[in-house]
Amino acid sequence: MTIDSPNRSGEFFGLSIPFLKHLGVVAEHAEGGKSRISLVLRPEFENSFQIAHGGVVMTLLDFAMGAAARSTTNQPLGAMTIDMTVSFLRPSVGKIVVEGTVLKAGKTVNYCEAVVLNEAGEITAKSSGTFMLRR
Repeated sequence: MTIDSPNRSGEFFGLSIPFLKHLGVVAEHAEGGKSRISLVLRPEFENSFQIAHGGVVMTLLDFAMGAAARSTTNQPLGAMTIDMTVSFLRPSVGKIVVEGTVLKAGKTVNYCEAVVLNEAGEITAKSSGTFMLRR
């Protein structure tokens, strides 16, 4: 599904996800094994160092990979995380963009990766994960 304009309605590539809506995540696109979402970080999303809390970053990476996995097929019910590994490379501040990619698509399991980019285009975190398509 391609989103031509940023989606602030709480719909995320055909799914209603109240938590992402609460955070203010913007669904930009998900098709062909790739996804892109963004978020403007607010003070309530920061840790004691005034940078993005790791849990917020992990949430975005997880969703971007799951959206990429769903985009490989017409999968209306979503994708479930089997496992996920995250590396934090530098602080995430301001507006961040998260891009997810399917590395290998199977009938029910997809292997994915995602990166978080800051406004300068630098990678601030990266992740890999395995996702089961929900039937």
